Amino acid sequence: MPANIDGLVIGGGDDIASDLYAASPVFDRSADRERDAFELAAIKSALERGRPLLGICRGAQLINVCGGGTLYESISAMRRHTSNRANPLACKPVALKKHSHLSAVTARTRLRVNSLHHQAVHQLGQGLSASARDADGFVQAIEARARGFVIGVQWHPEYLFYRPAQRRLFRALVAAAIDHRS
Repeated sequence: MPANIDGLVIGGGDDIASDLYAASPVFDRSADRERDAFELAAIKSALERGRPLLGICRGAQLINVCGGGTLYESISAMRRHTSNRANPLACKPVALKKHSHLSAVTARTRLRVNSLHHQAVHQLGQGLSASARDADGFVQAIEARARGFVIGVQWHPEYLFYRPAQRRLFRALVAAAIDHRS
């Protein structure tokens, strides 16, 4: 990891290799173990150096796995109030935990987000808390406020650039990166 990075974004993508979070390898057909190893090392480096960190979808899941947390391999059959249909538009309501870092950053307690995932955080990793949930109770965002700016969101805010709350998330990351550089 280059030493001159002021902040880090880990984006979305393929499923994480299931043996990394102590699950069965049934869904490992598309796992990219080299990417998993690289991104886990990047997350560990960012956490050790106090660098601001934003995880998006897979990135949020990796932050959780890095902390020793687990994932649901597939939440499709477990959904009762939300759709299994992937949608890049802001169609899913999520409730943000009051007084969470995410709520402060977005200046909201409720958001409409997109949904492109079939996995989700199950057991939280050490030092992490859930800062948003959907109508089915699945974790939609995590944070490690004690570590500074460490936020993981299950949705894709980069697709929702037209929504002010999503832009505030990126602005907060940049501001935290500038502060870290100082």
